[in-house]
Amino acid sequence: MHRFLILLVLGCFALAGCGGDDSKSDATAKATPSAAASVDLEPIKAYLLEHTDRLVTSVELLQRDAQEYYNLAEASGFDYAKMLKEHPEEVQAAVKELQGAHIQANPAYEEMEGVVAGVPSLADYDVIIDAGSDGSDPESAVPFSLETKAGKKYEQPGNFFALVETSVFGTEPKFVAKGVEADLDGNGKVEFPEALPDADFLLAATTDFVKYAKELDESAKKWNPTLEDAYTAVVVMTPTMSEYFNAWKNSRFIAGGDAEEKGFVATSRLSDIRDILGGLVLIYDSIQPSVEKVNAPQAVQTKADLEKLHQFAGRLLSEEEGGKKFTAADADTLGTEAQRNAEAIAGQVSQAAGQLGLQLED
Repeated sequence: MHRFLILLVLGCFALAGCGGDDSKSDATAKATPSAAASVDLEPIKAYLLEHTDRLVTSVELLQRDAQEYYNLAEASGFDYAKMLKEHPEEVQAAVKELQGAHIQANPAYEEMEGVVAGVPSLADYDVIIDAGSDGSDPESAVPFSLETKAGKKYEQPGNFFALVETSVFGTEPKFVAKGVEADLDGNGKVEFPEALPDADFLLAATTDFVKYAKELDESAKKWNPTLEDAYTAVVVMTPTMSEYFNAWKNSRFIAGGDAEEKGFVATSRLSDIRDILGGLVLIYDSIQPSVEKVNAPQAVQTKADLEKLHQFAGRLLSEEEGGKKFTAADADTLGTEAQRNAEAIAGQVSQAAGQLGLQLED
């Protein structure tokens, strides 16, 4: 999620989280230590560390596969037509391994994105790994550039998941091999997801991906979660449904070959929505005892509403995986419904934060 959206969401819920008069502020301030004492945030950190470890392992696999593919290309003098002609089975297997490794890495991050993107001290890694754009959008662009072994530079190219995905699935022409048809199965035509990534670019992207995944892991180990962090994550990340449903609508999963969206071709955005909400359910489980301090019935209702939203996303994904074809109109309708419910949940949590005297960070 982009950092400016974090500011926007917190601003939208500021009124819901504000205290009342001075006497009420005093009462909620006194309630905060008691509420904090009833909350165990260690499950959130343990969940985060499990996933940062998984991400590092998955990205190291990606980097290893990219190195093997690079070795194939280098042995052919980076003549991709020659490489494909002389080593068709090896090339086909290498690309398949790369695509599979990317798909494997996806949930390792998405399941923890609610924590990473929702916690201000970690949120920059979400921009770098999964949410940042390229330099054409300076406000949301990634803060890094790539340089390949051959010395080619890519200034603010975009987030790492997008870089790898659009390269290994062939949806971004500037990240794939030039002047060769990627007919990997030899049937005389090139069909999605046949692609020949630019080996020099891909190796650079995956190598730096490992670097930042390890940095996130180290930052997560040093992070000491606070009640404000947990509340902020739920308030910020829950009401992002319209953004994700819009990406789903514009992806190949709905638009097919006419999709203008170059990313989200390997894994449905519905899977990402389900995974993110799963992480938010876990966060809310930890803070629910503190919500109960100020409004016990609402705490239970918020829990039910969040679980229902999670199940809603899971059901849609199961239907899609079962062969149901959703339309752009379906995506708009479903996204509107999900966003309305998500905003209500975030508002409830923000209100509880205000009643507890918590100052949510941005």
